[in-house]
Amino acid sequence: MIENIKNSFNESIETIEASLDLVEKIDSVISIISNSFKNKNKLIIFGNGGSAADAQHIAAEFVGRFCHERESLPAIALTTDTSALSSIGNDYSFDIIFSRQCESIVKKGDVVIGISTSGNSKNVIEGLITSKNLGATTIGLLGNDGGQIKDLVEISLIVNSSSTARIQEVHRVIYHIICEQVEHQFIK
Repeated sequence: MIENIKNSFNESIETIEASLDLVEKIDSVISIISNSFKNKNKLIIFGNGGSAADAQHIAAEFVGRFCHERESLPAIALTTDTSALSSIGNDYSFDIIFSRQCESIVKKGDVVIGISTSGNSKNVIEGLITSKNLGATTIGLLGNDGGQIKDLVEISLIVNSSSTARIQEVHRVIYHIICEQVEHQFIK
């Protein structure tokens, strides 16, 4: 058991270290989100399962605070409205639960982050396509090889791993860095 635990730690460390090549793209994402907020636009995030929880976590860090007192920043996780999710899924299709919501709230200048460890989640793809068509900047927080999403978005942050657990661990490191650095732009 002890060796298995050590192996899990080592796999996580190795995946984080292998993701250092994303630093320049992360820096670009920080600038894009900061400028969007400065221009009175919003951040919209979505994903499924653990990625849905990550979307909510990111939104909460911006609306509340990450580490410092500052103004609340407009961020919305599309995974929190169970009535919208279930009604759209029932009346239309689970494939459009995010795109239908994006139709109503995404505006030009907004930033939209789709999270998918496979890079192939149909509803995330549809939400990103809709958002891009509405003039938002689209970002993929992805895993594996980035799947179909990597070619749909302006910026792909791809954690090169096939382990969902390791991908999600690095996603959390990435979005905590983004939250921390964006927040610094708004400390008074």
